[in-house]
Amino acid sequence: MTLPPRPEVAGARRVVLKLGTRVLTHDDGALALGGLVAVVEAAARLVREGREVLLVSSGAVGLGMNALGLAGATDLAERQACAAVGQSRLMQLYSDRFSQLGLQCGQVLLTQSDFDDRIRYLNLRSTLEALLQLSAVPIINENDAVATDELAFATGSGVVFGDNDRLSALVASKLGADLLVLLTDVPGVFDRDPRQHGDARLVSHVGTGALDAQIGGSISGGGRGGMRSKVEAARIAARAGCHVVIASGRTPGTLEQVLAGQDAGTWFEAAGGAGLDAKRRWIAFATAPRGVLHLDAGAVRALVERGASLLAAGVARVEGQFDSGDIVEFRGPDGGVLGRGMVWCDADAARRWCAGEPPDGARNHHALVHRNHLALFPDQGGHP
Repeated sequence: MTLPPRPEVAGARRVVLKLGTRVLTHDDGALALGGLVAVVEAAARLVREGREVLLVSSGAVGLGMNALGLAGATDLAERQACAAVGQSRLMQLYSDRFSQLGLQCGQVLLTQSDFDDRIRYLNLRSTLEALLQLSAVPIINENDAVATDELAFATGSGVVFGDNDRLSALVASKLGADLLVLLTDVPGVFDRDPRQHGDARLVSHVGTGALDAQIGGSISGGGRGGMRSKVEAARIAARAGCHVVIASGRTPGTLEQVLAGQDAGTWFEAAGGAGLDAKRRWIAFATAPRGVLHLDAGAVRALVERGASLLAAGVARVEGQFDSGDIVEFRGPDGGVLGRGMVWCDADAARRWCAGEPPDGARNHHALVHRNHLALFPDQGGHP
């Protein structure tokens, strides 16, 4: 038997499917029911095969606008109202289609704070695991009716996530998914911006550590279809040990090809993050960092080569405001993101400590971030 080009993708047992607004709506804003039905049918086939599926779905705001007779909504409160009206309609569509196929689905609405608070994070994971054990399909969406930041935040590269891209990456990371499929309105990621370069080629495979070299030009300047956001989401999930495919959700048959391991869309190969324990996975991928610790070269070597704790002496600069127990980001002398960790003290105390004035209770051998409370990213030269 001949293996497909992507056997790791074809063999995925736990799959997260993310549907963007442009998959669920036509260019005029009307609902693209055929796209929704196709994804539901693909999800149902996976469940019947004994696999587990989670759907991260956009579309509530658009459905609400349509129901309320609005051509558009730019005011935040108005968009939240549209989300409140549209979310029930979106869930009814999913519920009806899954019921026709003999399956149940469940609504899960999230905000960033559900990931930041570890207790809520663990409760959320338990709920999703229970739904999967019952062969029910979780339908996950950002809670637009109450969220004001739309689960958006700036990464170290200045990229802002939105449209549920980061949410799908967090779900895939925290649930230990084998595969994340980001469905959009384009075939995948190109080596250059296809709007400006007629000879731009689709990138089929992105290996670990080769992301920027292979597709950097295609996502500069805010690529088409929110591609910059999707690539950053792919980076998060791949670091966590999850394979990712960005592919068209509008072209019939593409999702089936992806799930069969065929050469469709752009495949981001999983890195080594699967070896992280549950707490380090939360530190590395789930919660948003509250500050940045800029490290000198010696501290970077100590973390990467020896697996040491981070001492205050190795921190050149403290950026941001944070409290004891918050998650902070580590950056090396070149500005590259090395990893994250749970800091021992607040930002003001950290600044004094790094200047040679330890806070009360700290000794010379005490760590600003203990090695048991930090996670390094493999594609940045670190290790779990």
